[in-house]
Amino acid sequence: MSLDVAVVVVTYNSAKVIDNCLGSLDNVAEIVVVDNGSTDGTCRAVSTRWTGAKLIANPENRGFAGAANQGAKATQCPLPLFLNPDAALLSGLAPLVGEFENPGVGAAAGRLVDEAGRTQVGFNVRAFPTCASLSFEALLINRLWPGNPVNRRYRCLDLDYGRVQNVDQPAGAFLMVRRAAIEAVGGWDERFFPLWFEDVDLCLRIRNAGYSIRYSPGAAARHSGGHSIRSISEKEKQTHWYGSLLSYSDKHFSPLERGGVRAAVVAGAALRMTGSLLRGQGWQSYSRVMSLALRRPAKETRQVQPHAFM
Repeated sequence: MSLDVAVVVVTYNSAKVIDNCLGSLDNVAEIVVVDNGSTDGTCRAVSTRWTGAKLIANPENRGFAGAANQGAKATQCPLPLFLNPDAALLSGLAPLVGEFENPGVGAAAGRLVDEAGRTQVGFNVRAFPTCASLSFEALLINRLWPGNPVNRRYRCLDLDYGRVQNVDQPAGAFLMVRRAAIEAVGGWDERFFPLWFEDVDLCLRIRNAGYSIRYSPGAAARHSGGHSIRSISEKEKQTHWYGSLLSYSDKHFSPLERGGVRAAVVAGAALRMTGSLLRGQGWQSYSRVMSLALRRPAKETRQVQPHAFM
């Protein structure tokens, strides 16, 4: 008997990894693949080799959050699992499903490991960002001094990954949610486009709605990571990542904290731009990031509300 779980996989040029992902799924009630305008044959691979999966083929890229909402709306099961296409299950999902026997649990995630089987410490689970942690990211402090106390807390570097426990924010690459919880908070916020920080925002809103979020290492998936962003330029990566970081800050931080994050982004981008100029490399992406932080009104994303889920 299959688990009452619906697996939602959002794809974008994922032809090289989608077979491993879908081939790892077993004993689930529904599988939905939402494709964001791939041009590499992803849709053809899904429709011809995985006839048990429902395919939603978007003609354009709706972003991760928009596609995730589409996928969840297309399912009926009480427990949607959002799984990245470059992740493949190494275990059954019963440990995650068991966490939801407690009605106070709104989301749960398992262990993510790399190709060598090592837990993806620093990515698998994180604490909710603070003004300090995002500023340290922007100012290169975490890169130059990764063991600093702020980064250790933010990336959960001291977490016991072998223990079931409450956590803040598991990665959206392997995240099961209670349908009632995601409906209560309005689904994924599609303003985080095309990606980054949408999973952080969702987990924070689920927590603020009174639910707990669980980490259960008995469920595991192998995750390569970053396959879809390899096809976009460095300028696009910088613009999207910092744009989403600023959106998160504007939405959830106080005015003083938002100002601090913006100042750190400007200073960090200036440092990176100076280094690029000295090395004779491109600097335009950092100029764009500085413009985002300097010109974008804080109130613009402070008013962001999640799209209606139902």
